[in-house]
Amino acid sequence: MQWETVIGLEIHAQLTTQSKIFSGSATTFGAEPNTQASLVDLGMPGTLPVLNEEAVRMACKFGLAIDAEIAEQNIFARKNYFYPDLPKGYQTSQYEHPIVGKGHLDITLEDGTVKRIGITRAHLEEDAGKSLHEDFHGMTGIDLNRAGTPLLEIVSEPDIRSAKEAVAYVKAIHALVRYLGICDGNMAEGSLRCDCNVSVRPKGQEAFGTRAEIKNVNSFRFIEKAINHEIQRQIELIEDGGKVVQETRLYDPNKDETRSMRGKEEANDYRYFPCPDLLPVVIERSFLDDVRASLPELPPQKRERFQNEFGLSTYDASVLSASREVADYFEAVFKACGDAKLAANWVMVELSSLLNKEGLEIDQSPVSAEQLGGMILRIKDNTISGKIAKMVFEAMAAGEGGADEIIEKKGLKQVTDSGAIEAMLDEVLAANAAQVEQYRASDEAKRGKMFSFFVGQAMKASKGKANPGQVNDLLKKKLED
Repeated sequence: MQWETVIGLEIHAQLTTQSKIFSGSATTFGAEPNTQASLVDLGMPGTLPVLNEEAVRMACKFGLAIDAEIAEQNIFARKNYFYPDLPKGYQTSQYEHPIVGKGHLDITLEDGTVKRIGITRAHLEEDAGKSLHEDFHGMTGIDLNRAGTPLLEIVSEPDIRSAKEAVAYVKAIHALVRYLGICDGNMAEGSLRCDCNVSVRPKGQEAFGTRAEIKNVNSFRFIEKAINHEIQRQIELIEDGGKVVQETRLYDPNKDETRSMRGKEEANDYRYFPCPDLLPVVIERSFLDDVRASLPELPPQKRERFQNEFGLSTYDASVLSASREVADYFEAVFKACGDAKLAANWVMVELSSLLNKEGLEIDQSPVSAEQLGGMILRIKDNTISGKIAKMVFEAMAAGEGGADEIIEKKGLKQVTDSGAIEAMLDEVLAANAAQVEQYRASDEAKRGKMFSFFVGQAMKASKGKANPGQVNDLLKKKLED
């Protein structure tokens, strides 16, 4: 039997406000446990929450960016459940009246096709605390620093059909919230977490299968692996005569498996009701207009501009616009050198390789955009060749200075004097007289490989400093004489 996968994702994005959603407590990551939780965060008697306007602004930014409906009036509700890291016994969230309604996001698949994923809603809520299981000798510690941190929960429609599509969608959301400046997207720190709802059904069947939810997956790689494992688990279970039960599961990356955590709750299990401590939030037209005016150029528009303005391919434009930081770096390199194609190639290949090797983000690059642009200028004016440029780039990455300083200090300036190159070629040909005779006696098919031999000898003799184009042109003339 052929099976079809149906996937819906719930992404929790921590908003980058300076304070929590209902209190003035700080939201800094990594503080000493329980040093950033106020009486409001703990729900102590006599305290009242006050809504953080910046969290509302950020939610509206996201809603406008996905072309969604923004609710003129939205309401906070209490989601009731008991857990050690939830001191109030309820989570303040939104249920029937979320701030962001239906919208959509387009993703680009591996074959280059574009698929539209519906977004059901995005609502504001407070984060819970965190249970810590290490170093407590069999007990669990509770850190409430995270309690009350503002979250935007982004719920997709069940439009995703594979693990790769799911990863493409999460990456698109990740890029979008970073472009908007509303979430740092640091998955390792839990700033962006994903719950994956997975089900399977026989191909052609309209009704959905029973879904299982995989909670709090925190990397692109684990999202793909967790979903693929869950798909296989459900198919094998059904084909062996069993039934998938609706439940919440956890993904164990060490064993590459999902395991049951608890039965999946329904909405009525949480006994939602409007929060009596918070008034309905009214979004005025003037507020939305201000938010709309503050929106940056988003990935789809930037990708299109890169293609139209710089003549980049769809692939290059997509890679360079996927991250706001990479896009800004590329544009700074272009501004310094004036050559979009060379700038794109160096950012996507050499710089990317360096950052991957060192485990750095682009804002930590040891080579600034201005330095890279300056080096590309030296390639364009024939001061150095592309091969020598790689040596210069390595030296810049090692902190040895800018391109001009390194070229001068190391004597890397390219030889472009025709007379000097001709004299060097004469020596190379004289030293390889037998190969010259063999070349002249050969047919066209064999000459190509032999010509490369002479070019190699010439570049070796010049220590890589001779202009490759001039070497090729002059060498052809001399061999044909």
